[in-house]
Amino acid sequence: MQCTDRTAVPTIQAFVDAADGPAFVKDIGGTYLVANAALASALGLLDVGGLIGRRDEDLLASTIAAEIRAADQAVIDAGHALSIEAELAGRLFLWRRAPWRDVNGQVIGVAGIARDLTEFRREAAQLQESEELLGFAQEAGRIGIFEWQVPTGTVRLSPMGLSLYGLTEFDGRYETWRACIFREDHLRILDLIETAFADVARALNTDFRIVRANDGAMRWIEARSIVFYDAEKRPVRVIGINVDVTEQKRAIVQLRAFTETLEERVRDRTRELEAEYTARQKAEESLRQSQKMEAVGQLTGGIAHDFNNLLTIVFGGLEAIGRQIPNLPESPAITRILRSKDMAIQGAQRAAALTNRLLAFSRQQPLVPSAIDANKLVSGLCELLRRTLGEAVCLETVLAGGLWTTFADANQLENALLNLAVNARDAMPEGGKLTIETANCCLDETYVRALIEPVTPGQYVRIAVTDTGTGMDRSTLDKAFEPFFTTKGVGSGTGLGLSQVYGFVRQSSGHVKIYSEVGDGTSIKVYLPRHYGTAEGAKTDPASDTARAIVTECILVAEDDEALRTYASEILRELGYSVLEAATGAAALEIIDGNHAIDLLFSDVVMPGGMNGRQLADEAVRRRPGLKVLFMTGYTRNAIVHHGRLDPGVHLISKPFSFRELEAKVRALLDASE
Repeated sequence: MQCTDRTAVPTIQAFVDAADGPAFVKDIGGTYLVANAALASALGLLDVGGLIGRRDEDLLASTIAAEIRAADQAVIDAGHALSIEAELAGRLFLWRRAPWRDVNGQVIGVAGIARDLTEFRREAAQLQESEELLGFAQEAGRIGIFEWQVPTGTVRLSPMGLSLYGLTEFDGRYETWRACIFREDHLRILDLIETAFADVARALNTDFRIVRANDGAMRWIEARSIVFYDAEKRPVRVIGINVDVTEQKRAIVQLRAFTETLEERVRDRTRELEAEYTARQKAEESLRQSQKMEAVGQLTGGIAHDFNNLLTIVFGGLEAIGRQIPNLPESPAITRILRSKDMAIQGAQRAAALTNRLLAFSRQQPLVPSAIDANKLVSGLCELLRRTLGEAVCLETVLAGGLWTTFADANQLENALLNLAVNARDAMPEGGKLTIETANCCLDETYVRALIEPVTPGQYVRIAVTDTGTGMDRSTLDKAFEPFFTTKGVGSGTGLGLSQVYGFVRQSSGHVKIYSEVGDGTSIKVYLPRHYGTAEGAKTDPASDTARAIVTECILVAEDDEALRTYASEILRELGYSVLEAATGAAALEIIDGNHAIDLLFSDVVMPGGMNGRQLADEAVRRRPGLKVLFMTGYTRNAIVHHGRLDPGVHLISKPFSFRELEAKVRALLDASE
């Protein structure tokens, strides 16, 4: 068929119209001989008629027309078909051009057909973008994708999946992947998978540890997957993701540790608050105890001075009667007077003891402490205790070897032990055993912190008095040291025995504790501070036959109570002393400033007029150096007693005092060397 044979054009037209994309046939000069509607549309024409007989230069811009003409020429020059991508009217086409030959094989034109790649490329670009986003997401979230073909045992991992497991070279075998799981998680994971397959579970979610193949690092992996089964419910495929959750696990561990630390801090703070609350309760209880003792002390102090003054006068009168009775002829009346005198003295002594016990509880009795060997003191007291306790009570002592020395008022300690022994005897009406035990001990911080009263931790000498009596219940124990509290019947006790012991021990910087059970007896333990020194030897009272005045010794009596001043002065005059009297401190100083030779100032501590006995004594000694001073008192607080102990160098006789006591005290002081 010749190129000019137009009879072939309809046949070619049919083939061109059958193409699903633009198609054409041009002659060697570039004129369109055949074209279809798709090409016309691509070129922006309404129908094919606008193309036939025209060239690209007639239809398109010169640059586009030149590009098309160059493509056609490349096919003509090549002599065979070429595939060329080119844009046309904003769309991308893949053109397949081929030479059009005549029957002689001469190239007489170009035929072409195009495929629109625009949507394909857009979809490809979108797919590539999606794949890139998926890759970025996997990298950012450290998420690896896996597929496990269960029957064949093959595993496919995404690049991030390979990175998670550190598999730089992976043979795709299930066993290789499973080998990365940490050995302690192996059995758990295998059991989980088998259970899921047996239950035909759709989802399979778990977490486990792996040991990364490339660097041996341990990581936590969270796996989420879907299982596919065949018609016979056999697992055939598992698809899922692996996520590196190591940091989350670490955060959980840190959070748990923080929570535990926080809880421990809360517990510590709670304990601190409880300790503060307990300490506050102890402080409040200690304050209440202190206020109670202060109230008793104020009550006692308010009456002790006048009461003891009265008792001194009573004692003096009774003793004077007693000294005069032998000079009278015997008669029934004298016998009755003597008996009444003895009864009155006993009553006065009981009243004096009552006052002294109140002073002891309120820690206002003047103590004269000294270094004491408690073993010797207990041994010396045993004979008196045996007579006091009676035959029904067996007394036993357990004395520690190497016992430390303590520092306390020996007379008051003996009185305290006597009180405890008498209480123990009363708690054993049918008889029993009383044990006095000494020991060295240490009160540590833990023990003293639990006490209501303030006690200094350190070394103490312990004296324990234990009986096998009836014991005490809790309510009785709580009130045992309170003044006037007693479980004895009316008239059988004052309720001041234990309170006196308590006051003496606390005034001596010690501690006392009661341990008791109903039916099992009672143990009262007295703790006195250790003294780093040697015990003093026993002191003997001067003999009464050497207590009289020597030659013309003169004593100045300063006492505001006229009756008591008269009583003291009469005793001293009866003893042979020259006596001067003063009702106030000022009056006493006037006498001292006179020409009288005064050997001793005998002064009350509590006096009116703005000058107490201590101030009087200080001024008197300043005016007359070497003057000896003896104080008398029924109650003193701060003038000559500090911290419960007599000031150094102070000599004191407590009211009420007897004729013999004053006789011995005055003589001993006057005979003492400077």
